[in-house]
Amino acid sequence: MTNVLDGVRIIEVAMWTFVPSAGAVLAEWGADVVKIEHPVTGDAQRGLVNSKFLPQQAGGVNYMMEVPNRGKRSFGLDLNGEEGRQLLYELCKTADVFLTNFLPDARKKLGIELADIRAANPDIIYGRGHGAGVRGPDAHKGGFDSSSYWARGGIGYTISPPGEYPVRMRSAFGDVMGGLTIAGGLAAALFRRERTGEPSVVDVSLLNLAMWNISVDMASAGLFPDQDVYRYNPEAMINPTVGMYPTKDGRHLNLTMLQSDRYWAELVTAMGRPDLIEDPRFDSHEMREKNARECTQELKAVFLGRTIDEWRVALADIEGVWSPLQTPLEVHQDPQVAANGYLPVLETASGGRLAVAANPVQFDEEAATPIAAPEHGQHTEELLLEMGYDWEQIVELKNRNVIT
Repeated sequence: MTNVLDGVRIIEVAMWTFVPSAGAVLAEWGADVVKIEHPVTGDAQRGLVNSKFLPQQAGGVNYMMEVPNRGKRSFGLDLNGEEGRQLLYELCKTADVFLTNFLPDARKKLGIELADIRAANPDIIYGRGHGAGVRGPDAHKGGFDSSSYWARGGIGYTISPPGEYPVRMRSAFGDVMGGLTIAGGLAAALFRRERTGEPSVVDVSLLNLAMWNISVDMASAGLFPDQDVYRYNPEAMINPTVGMYPTKDGRHLNLTMLQSDRYWAELVTAMGRPDLIEDPRFDSHEMREKNARECTQELKAVFLGRTIDEWRVALADIEGVWSPLQTPLEVHQDPQVAANGYLPVLETASGGRLAVAANPVQFDEEAATPIAAPEHGQHTEELLLEMGYDWEQIVELKNRNVIT
C-alpha cells in the first residue's frame, strides 16, 4: 500500500482492541507505530490465547492479538517507575502522536496525561479512546464495546426482536469501527498541524460511535418519543423489493431495490414469475405498497423454491442490487474480495499464516499488505539502539527490570 503516513511515528499506550486497532490502521497507512507494553504482562489481550475464544486448534495463532496489533513494534517498558517514564518521554520527543485508552486515574498514576506528554513534546497530537467520553459522571469509568457501544449506545436494543433474548454483539464489533474512527481523526489532526502548526487532542468514545451508527434512529427517537424504534415486518414489507427472504435450504438473501418500478419486471422475470409484472395488485410501486403482505408472500413462496446457490445463478445478471447473506467463510471465497485484496494473508511471528480483513481504505488503488503483530517486547532493543543507547546501557536497563 502507498505509505501515506511514511515518516509519522505513533506511540501507543493501550490494551485490548478499541484503541490498538487504530494503531493497526495507522500502521497499514505507513506510520511507525510503537506499542508500549508492560515488560512482564504485556497487553492483556495476549492472555486470551489460553481462553475459550482461542482454541488450541488455531495452531498457536493469537488472532485476537493479530487483528488490532499488526504492523507495530513492541517496546517492553515499565511505566510504574520514574526511569521507565523518562524513557517514554524521550521516545515521545521523536513522535507525532501519542495514543492511549488508559482511564484517567491510570493516566495520572503513570504520568501519561496530556500535560505530561506535552511537557516532553509540545507539538505532539494526543489521542484518547473512551467508553463514554471525557466529561460527565462516568468519565472515569471503564467501558468495552459490548457495554458502552452495543448496550448503552442503543444498538443492541434497536436490532433485537421485541420480547426475545437480545441479539449478542460479535467480538470486537464496535472496537474495530471505533479504531478506524480514531485513525481518521488522527489523520485529520496531522493535516491540521501540517497546515497551522497547532497540535490537537482527539477523543472518540464508544458511546458516541454507537449513536453515530444508528443516527437515523437517534434522530427519529427525539421527534417521536412515544414510539418505539421502527421494526421491519418480514411478512409484509412496505416495499417488497427491499428486505430479506428465506430460501429452500434455510439460508436468506437480501434485496435492496429501492426504485421498485425500475427493477420489478426484471426481478420477477429472473425469478421465473413474469406473470407478476401485469398482476394488477403489484403493477406499480403504489400497488405493491398497498398490497404489501400479498406481494411479500408471493415473493417469499418463490424464493423458498430454490437454494441459495440456485438463486446466485438465477439473479447473477440482474441490474437490481441483491446479495446472499454470506457466512464469513463464504466472504473468504468471494471473488470480489480476492480481486480487491480485501483479505491479505500475513505471516505471524509464530510462523503461522493468517488471513485478516484489510482496513477499508485504499490509496492509489493499492491493496493493503499488513505484517504480523509483534511478539511481546520484540523491538525494545531495536528502538533503544535507534534512540542512541548502547548495549551496555540496554543490559543495565534489563537488569533493573525497566525494559524487557
